[in-house]
Amino acid sequence: MKNIFDKYLNDKIKYEKWQIISILSLVIVISGIFGWVYEFIFYFFNGGMKYWYMQGGNFLPWINIYAIGSILIIITTYKVKKKPILVFLMAFFVTGVLEYLSGYFIYKLCDGLRLWDYNKEIFNFGNIGGFVCLRSILFFGIAALMLMYLILPVCIYLSKRINKNVFISLSIILISIIMFDELYNLIFARVLNTPRASVVYRSLGFKYVSFK
Repeated sequence: MKNIFDKYLNDKIKYEKWQIISILSLVIVISGIFGWVYEFIFYFFNGGMKYWYMQGGNFLPWINIYAIGSILIIITTYKVKKKPILVFLMAFFVTGVLEYLSGYFIYKLCDGLRLWDYNKEIFNFGNIGGFVCLRSILFFGIAALMLMYLILPVCIYLSKRINKNVFISLSIILISIIMFDELYNLIFARVLNTPRASVVYRSLGFKYVSFK
């Protein structure tokens, strides 16, 4: 692992196309799950530690904006990965812009819909319109260090150690399950008029955070 990590930092690893696609697929899955776990724990404390709240709009514990953010972080910081402080600062900026623009346009295009609102959260210092706050992007900056110096290297290591066909199959199966869940709740449920994940979970007694 140390040998792979050293080669990773010094850009001495040559990737085949199948490796890049498979590694990024695993990163997307892991990052979305990481985001779900973070929010699940955070909103428990934010709500006074009375209830656990379901997060995201999927059946599986996965949130898409964290996956999008992880890919943006890799794209923007990969070439400077030997400089952790620069990785942190670039991720801090990139995720802040992503979060603000995502929240702002969802609010404007979806008739005032908010999927998060820092006006109603603890530790919301540096809050801008409820769409972004300093606490959130500080956390994302720290998470970016975990991504670039733990998650991504481990995925690269596995791509080198596991049988090629097994690694490709694993990544395809995991990303396919996640994407089907995502597309079902975003598109298919509306077209087919079938219940979305949030409707099903609410009917089972699970609670969601309200941002109205």
